[in-house]
Formats: sequence, structure tokens, C-alpha cells
Amino acid sequence: MQAEVMDTEFYRIKRLPPYVIAEVNAMRHAARQAGRDIIDLGMGNPDLPPPQHVIDKLCEVASKPDAHGYSQSKGIPGLRKAQANYYGRRFGVELDPEREVVVTMGSKEGLASLATAITAPGDVVLAPNPSYPIHTFGFMVAGATIRAVPTTPDAEYWESLDRAMKFTVPRPSVLVVNFPSNPTAEVVDLAFYEKLVAWAKENKIWVISDLAYSELYFDGKPTPSILQVPGAKDVAVEFTSLSKTFSMAGWRIGFCVGNRDLISALTRVKSYLDYGAFTPIQAAACAALNGPQDIVDRNRELYQKRRDVMVEAFGRAGWDIPPPPASMFAWVPLPPSLKHMGSLEFAKQLLTHAEVAVAPGVGFGEQGEGFVRIAMVENEQRLRQAARNVKRYLQQMGVNTTAA
Repeated sequence: MQAEVMDTEFYRIKRLPPYVIAEVNAMRHAARQAGRDIIDLGMGNPDLPPPQHVIDKLCEVASKPDAHGYSQSKGIPGLRKAQANYYGRRFGVELDPEREVVVTMGSKEGLASLATAITAPGDVVLAPNPSYPIHTFGFMVAGATIRAVPTTPDAEYWESLDRAMKFTVPRPSVLVVNFPSNPTAEVVDLAFYEKLVAWAKENKIWVISDLAYSELYFDGKPTPSILQVPGAKDVAVEFTSLSKTFSMAGWRIGFCVGNRDLISALTRVKSYLDYGAFTPIQAAACAALNGPQDIVDRNRELYQKRRDVMVEAFGRAGWDIPPPPASMFAWVPLPPSLKHMGSLEFAKQLLTHAEVAVAPGVGFGEQGEGFVRIAMVENEQRLRQAARNVKRYLQQMGVNTTAA
């Protein structure tokens, strides 16, 4: 008798759309396995090392026999205090380390756990399109329905928010914002957040701000925090991360700060899911936040130099790149004569024929079609090499053959 086949159409897996960026990642991996020199500008994976004193602190604490047990899910007290002090120094925002700060395993995990904590199946969440995938996928896994709003913070943005509140059933309960934006690198000023907080209070909606790129701003224009707005903690929480600021991506240390009810909900859910990050890593994160901050300035200057080199080199190759005002990414329209390919096919073509990996814009939502995201995670020499490779490809395609 034939065994009965188990149903593998799991509810939450069925709700997840295809992760199209994984197609390019798989191609990149296969090309490298075959020995090809792929210049990887696809993933926002910092190529710089963390500060040496942070690594030293990790080794020091890890050498202690009593440092290897379970840690605290909400984060050790010293790290929560260090994050509160950072907000005080950087933004002039006062935070209670006990009730308004929780440590997460990177902002990505924190966003997904908060979605689990505050979302019921059928809830409606407003999220930008295009956006970093966890801003939508985290809530989709939790059972929510996503209503897209624009990423660009212009008049259409506010009109879209108002339409969503008037015509969506049930009324949206959460709005996600991400500035500097991943993938578009767009930024906002404090006036934007002032208007947003007033709108959120009027419409009785929670605001989740992702500020992962708080320190990667360029041209001397610091990025603001939504929590700088008086009364913002009534409706908002904000996520930050050490991944980009201190080149500690693999360490998986992030934070959620702000509204006490949301922090409490996130803390409780996390207490069921994890025992917190490895204590020596948390101690080293304290050293990063409390120690010398010159590494932050140097990294910012380095990324700005890379931006300028990339814009100049790719421009000479015949592909204009709008200079990003912040983040480690450029959001780049496809060359006009190749736009018909679509962003996924164009990214595959670049990988195959130019040995340059970029992220297809459609992987960040349907409104990302027609763009690719380029990460500034290679040194200046490699960026110039990528531009030369791209120029050859464009010439082979009959595009910009006269580019200098």
C-alpha cells in the first residue's frame, strides 16, 4: 500500500513570495566556485574590519570561564545603557535603559520578532515599496496583509498614507519607515518626522523606524532620528544596528528603542525565542559604543570617497549613477536602451558578461523594477575595475560605444 504523502504546503511558507535576489546570489556563488573573479556589489556586507579595541574586548571576555553560559535575552544592562548614552550623545534623546531599550540579534531579527509580537492575522501594515525585504516579509510571516506606500517622501507619499487610512479595511495598525532608505538611499529631515508623528497620533497608528544607516551620511548632513520629535515615543520605536556603523555585520547586534509598550511586547516575545547574543559579543558591543568614535568618522569618509569614485568611474563608462546622500548603496536606473530587459535579467547579464554582481531592484518590491542596487563594499580600485568591466559589456550591447 502506498504511503500517504504529507502536506508540505505550510501556511507561512505559502505566504512568502519568491526571493528573486537569491537567483543572482546563486549565480554569483556558482561563478566563484568555477574560479571567476566576481566583483560583488550586490550584498551590503561591509568589507572593513571592526575596531581593534572591540575585537580585543571580545577575546578578553571570551577567555573568562564564566562567560559562556546563557546571556540575557533583552541584552546585558551595560549594553542597554551604552545604547541609551549613544542616543543622548547623537540625537539628544533621553532613553530609559530598562524600559525603552532592548538588544536584538541585528535589526533584521528585531523587526521580525516585533512583527510577531504586535501583529494578528489579517492586520494591515503600511510598508514602503521598494523596501528592504524584512520590512514586508517579517509582517507577512506574522500573518499581516501589506499595503504598499511610496518610498520617496514627497507629496504623493502623504496622499498615499491618507488614502490607506480612509479606504483600507481593517484600518492599518502599523507604518514602517526606513531613512536613509535601503535600497533607495533617500533621506528625510526632522520636519518630515514631525509631520509623521503628528499624522500617526491623529490616525492612532504605530510607527516603526529603521535607522540602520544612521552614521553613513555624506556631505556633512547628519541623519535625524524620529525620536527627536517631542512625543514621538508615544507612537514610535526605532531600530539601529552596529553592522554598518562599526563594520560588525556578522556579530548580529542591533537595538530597538522607544515606546515602552512596543519594547515590552518585543522583549516578552524574545524571551520565549532566544537567550540573547553571546555575552562576550555584547561586552564587545559596549566597547564599540562607549569607546573612541573616530572609526565611525573614518568609515563615513571612506564610503563617501567610494561613492565619489563609483559615480565618476561608472559615469565615464557610460552609465550615470545618481550620487546617494547616505547609506552604503546607490539606487541606479538601468541604462535606458536596456531597460526592456528588466532588472533581474540585467543583473544576470552583468554577472555573466561583466563579472559584476548587483542586486535587481525588483527584489525589493515591484516598484523597484527598472533599477538595480549597487553596494559600495569593494575598495576604490575594485570599483574602477567594475566600471571598466561594465563599459566593455555596454559596448558589446551597442550602448554608449563612444563613452570616454
